[in-house]
Amino acid sequence: MAGFADVLGHEQTIAHMKHAIQLNKVSHAYIINGEKGSGKKLLAGIFAQTLQCQSEGEKPCMQCRSCKQAVSLNQPDIIRVTHEKPNTISVEDIREQLNGDIMIKPYSSPYKIYIVDEAEKLSVQAQNALLKTIEEPPVYAVIILLTTNTGMLLPTIQSRCVTLDLKPVPSNMVKHYLMDQLEIPEYRADICTAFAQGNVGKAKRLALSDNFGEMMDHALHLVKYISDMDISDLIEDLKKINTYKMEINDYLDLLTVWYRDVLLFKATCDADSLIFSDELNSIRQKAKHSSYEGLECIIKALEKAKIRLNANVNFDMALELLLLTMKEN
Repeated sequence: MAGFADVLGHEQTIAHMKHAIQLNKVSHAYIINGEKGSGKKLLAGIFAQTLQCQSEGEKPCMQCRSCKQAVSLNQPDIIRVTHEKPNTISVEDIREQLNGDIMIKPYSSPYKIYIVDEAEKLSVQAQNALLKTIEEPPVYAVIILLTTNTGMLLPTIQSRCVTLDLKPVPSNMVKHYLMDQLEIPEYRADICTAFAQGNVGKAKRLALSDNFGEMMDHALHLVKYISDMDISDLIEDLKKINTYKMEINDYLDLLTVWYRDVLLFKATCDADSLIFSDELNSIRQKAKHSSYEGLECIIKALEKAKIRLNANVNFDMALELLLLTMKEN
């Protein structure tokens, strides 16, 4: 596990955590809110490790017994609440792993820390059970709720927790991290950074994914040649897109970024601002033969396709409609 100095961005959240440790004013309950891949688990882990560190500093020493246990996820007083049901954290999960355990004093540490990941999945009954503990916690208890959506938590829980919202990390920091730490080539780092929109976890996942490179090649082939394709070609491409079903949002984002590049180049003739800078010739050709209205129509169709797929509309039907719109414009 890393220390605070190894975290990219999130200076405000880190400063708050360090301040609480320095002044010995650690809250009994926190909500760390941020999208998937934003670093919630990493920050919660470092915070918990620091609180339990035997050197009692504002960062984990990495040398004491507690730090070594925390790194191997074996620190007995840092408890990660799990759940078997994929979409729900049940009242039984909370009662068995948290409420039923919290009155037992820490084994070897100043605090007993509970980290509840995916807290947006807490059922109402589970939240009500948790609320009773948050209202009257033992002095040594710290409960950390990690969520992608604070709005899914009861207002009564929100009002009794310190909420730390994770902000997007600046793009230049994400790009430098991909190039310097992961040795990703600049062109690919630019694309992954644009897609991640300040989410370091997502940028890293895309940069290291073989599938993402293959998916990008297919998306670029599609946008370059779709105007000349007949129906049988479109059906073949639809079959290929089906293999990216689990990453369809990433695939649609690739298409959206390319068409936005075309729209931007058509309006400004500025190649320096393009994400797909290596595709300048294709972008120039598409801009020349497309109208503003047509490009905006495609970008809106891509947004609609995302909404439809998130609402569980038939996959093939939603994609067929999108491909026809792309072909016609």
